[in-house]
Amino acid sequence: MLQRSMRKTVSLMTMAATVVGLSAQMPLRAETAQQQRAQKTAEIPRCNKKIGTIAIAEPERNWWSEYQLGSPEALLKVFVMQSGCFSLVDRGKGMAMMQQERALASGGDLRGGSNIGKGQVKAADYVLVPDLVSQNSNSGGNAIGGIVGGLLGGAVGGLVGGINIKKKTADVVLTVTDVRSSEQLAIMEGHSKKSDLGWGAGGGLFTGGALIGGGASGYANTEIGQVITLAYLDAYTKLVDQFGGLSGDASGSNVRQSVQMTKPSSMYTEPSMRSTAVRPLDPGMTLYPTGNKNGMMWEVEDELGHKGWVSSIMFELAK
Repeated sequence: MLQRSMRKTVSLMTMAATVVGLSAQMPLRAETAQQQRAQKTAEIPRCNKKIGTIAIAEPERNWWSEYQLGSPEALLKVFVMQSGCFSLVDRGKGMAMMQQERALASGGDLRGGSNIGKGQVKAADYVLVPDLVSQNSNSGGNAIGGIVGGLLGGAVGGLVGGINIKKKTADVVLTVTDVRSSEQLAIMEGHSKKSDLGWGAGGGLFTGGALIGGGASGYANTEIGQVITLAYLDAYTKLVDQFGGLSGDASGSNVRQSVQMTKPSSMYTEPSMRSTAVRPLDPGMTLYPTGNKNGMMWEVEDELGHKGWVSSIMFELAK
């Protein structure tokens, strides 16, 4: 009897230990899955092909100096270069230095064979502007902080919604404009909070040196800079997802450039100057190519909706 009772006790203890072991493992598995998802969102997205060529511009208001940070332009350049989703063209300091070199070339000061001249600058398909929707360096708490911040201005003036020194959140926006049509193709918002910083480190965003090497050191070395970085990464990831469906040929997919008549001529019904004339064309008139060509003849439309054919030696691309 005693032996049977001891076996029963051992069995119950074994079952209890098993249950305890399973219950201890379940949260760990859930936490690991959550950590993997969070780390994935802290990684810069990658593309197998270029979506287009992009230039990055600074926002109109210099808000980053209030937080002892550099321009977010440097931060977005790191994202663009590492993602491989866009070709990046410089329209900032690099462009200014390039123009100085071209001025030297046009003045005859550079060596022969330097191969610097007109028609070499790559056009941007899109312009990306990173901006800040609202930045709460101390979110939560009561509304007094927001009122005081509005009165004092400066970094404190950037507070929205009160003060809580234990939390930091950032809400940013990325705006993308089509250079050819001026259409705003995307306005993506990104959000991050202080508790996301662990995932950013896990994803290697702040440990690989890319931000520092790209001139965005303040964003890598300060807590609020890291929060803003993750918010911009959130917006950039959404942007890449949305642009993934584009053809990758922004120039070919866009409206064709207009042409301007340089000589008096006529618009014809067929791709031949021997066919019937639709209407006369005067120098300076603007026409819009449809994309159809036949030898030297281009099909065009005028501003009144007339369609016909014109010899390409009679016009030039409108500037």
